[in-house]
Amino acid sequence: MSGVYWVGSDPVTATREDSSDERRDRLLAHAAVTLRQLSGVLDPLGARFAERGFSLYLVGGSVRDAVLSRLGSDLDFTTDARPEQVQAILRGWAEHTWDTGIAYGTVSAVRDGQHIEITTFRADTYDQVSRNPEVRFGDTLDEDLIRRDFTINAMAVRIGADGAQEFLDPLDGMKDLLAGIIDTPAAPETSFTDDPLRMLRAVRFVSQLGFVPAPRVVVAITEMVDAIGRITVERVAAELDKLILGDHPVDGVDALVETGLAERVLPEIPGMKLAIDEHHQHKDVYWHSLTVLQQAVDLEEADPDLILRWAALLHDIGKPATRRHEPDGGVSFHHHEVVGAKMVRKRMKALKYPKSVVEDVANLVFLHLRFHGYDEGRWTDSAVRRYVTDAGELLPRLHKLVRADCTTRNKRRAARLQGNYDDLERRIAELAAQEDLQRVRPDLDGNAIMELLDIPAGPIVGRAWRFLKELRLDRGPLDRDEAEAALLEWWSREKPSG
Repeated sequence: MSGVYWVGSDPVTATREDSSDERRDRLLAHAAVTLRQLSGVLDPLGARFAERGFSLYLVGGSVRDAVLSRLGSDLDFTTDARPEQVQAILRGWAEHTWDTGIAYGTVSAVRDGQHIEITTFRADTYDQVSRNPEVRFGDTLDEDLIRRDFTINAMAVRIGADGAQEFLDPLDGMKDLLAGIIDTPAAPETSFTDDPLRMLRAVRFVSQLGFVPAPRVVVAITEMVDAIGRITVERVAAELDKLILGDHPVDGVDALVETGLAERVLPEIPGMKLAIDEHHQHKDVYWHSLTVLQQAVDLEEADPDLILRWAALLHDIGKPATRRHEPDGGVSFHHHEVVGAKMVRKRMKALKYPKSVVEDVANLVFLHLRFHGYDEGRWTDSAVRRYVTDAGELLPRLHKLVRADCTTRNKRRAARLQGNYDDLERRIAELAAQEDLQRVRPDLDGNAIMELLDIPAGPIVGRAWRFLKELRLDRGPLDRDEAEAALLEWWSREKPSG
């Protein structure tokens, strides 16, 4: 196995005129700098393994991300030491260790803020029924690397006893990384048969890295999509979340659809290709939804927002089921937000998403059209209060979703829609300065209601409370005398006779 020693390399900014060798050298130099910053962890760890006669290699996504200057706090290693020997080596050095993955040869640890996973060389075989391998420990690094999912994850860095670091790339992963290609070390049919989850990982890397699958990978996924049924819905959902949170989610979603995987795991998305958007007949609802997703991403203020991104992608999934051709030749999708919210709940529950995620995404889908009844300030204060109250904690996300949903190419119409929403946000701010819009509650609580009406706890108290909340939304805050007078008037009409 050939290697490149990179100690002492210095990074230089790459240019378009660089040859592939020059780009490779510069990326390796950047990676060397990145890893030297971790020498406080890497050097003593490498020394401990070497002292006991074992080799240690940084591997997989850790090497890929170091080369791409995006390495986080997770470090993956492989070694010829067996798990029990790894535990002994880490004892007294790691701050904490875990053996939850020891059946698969993995020992986890933490040191100086770095989460470390060390796995014994593997040469697994698969039953091709589930994705669970029959764990078999290997003896060589080459044997371990060739079983990995993609060539860009099959590069390694030997961590020497003296601080030296040697880059090892027997499967030409760097070539694919430079080309932005997602390819498998073995034939993709073999790789995906062993573990069908790798098909989803391929499109996930489209989103995360901006790479494209090799043609043979696309062909294999397209022909083998049914095998994704071997994967648990929890694992599918985890990959979908990573895809939606990537730097290039639109490309990832489109790859999911084009390979046919979406038909198996999220069929509502390709289903949107059947409907033409009534406002934008130059493109279908599918591409409109991808545009909204990208515009929602552009409106994020800090970290990627999982709830907002899912809501942006799924906000119009109710359109195919509600499409109607009107007599004037137009197309309508009446109540698609209601149908869409129900579809979101059904699909995300089937994927076993947490209830809070399901409800947040579904509520945003349900509310995304509400603003379109607002026209140049004609909403009453009551309508504004209800908009804020119905959105609750989702209001900041709803603001972004509504703005992202404006994809018209008509500049005047786009400016009018955005201006109207500016006006709505101004009115929300003005009302919020006068009253607590985020906590609109009746002006009397349950105890006060029971005392005033001289009734025990029960359903009637709830009805009275809801009446007062509706009154609060309509009229704004009331003083106690006004609230009591209104409640007594209501009670005179609603009080059971006899």
